[in-house]
Amino acid sequence: MITMERALQILRDEGCSEKVISHCIAVSKHATEIAEELVASGKRVDVELVTIGGLLHDLGRCRSHGIDHAVIGAGMAMELDLDPLIVNIIRKHIGAGITIEEAKELGLPEDDYVPFTLEEKIVAHADNFTSGDARVNMTQLLEKMKKRNFTEDSMERIISLAEEIGIYQL
Repeated sequence: MITMERALQILRDEGCSEKVISHCIAVSKHATEIAEELVASGKRVDVELVTIGGLLHDLGRCRSHGIDHAVIGAGMAMELDLDPLIVNIIRKHIGAGITIEEAKELGLPEDDYVPFTLEEKIVAHADNFTSGDARVNMTQLLEKMKKRNFTEDSMERIISLAEEIGIYQL
């Protein structure tokens, strides 16, 4: 596993803006807190993976701010020979995931982008509840999703993920 310093250096080396890096730090911190809380409640979570995955989840934003940034970032992470577990966190962090059918409609490579591991879910969840470098609550998140015309299915997956993780009230 790479260090936090190395992850931040990768973001800088690849050309991510300070705004994106600030967001990644905030998501990583939030995700790490969630992971530690889940560990304290008896769940098995790789906290280090969550921390590094949170830092690198928006790596692709140095090249795109579209929904394809997750796919681009995962490709960049593979080129950098990063751990496949980190690659998957990057690839699956959008909302509460994107189904194969949705990926086709969005013009993404046909694949299942729904988070599967607890670590993938935690980073996606922390990202959902982080706007810029500030945390948002469920009401603010739902408003943001409505403004961005999220589909009902997508919104339901985000709510279900929040319920599954069980840590979403601020």
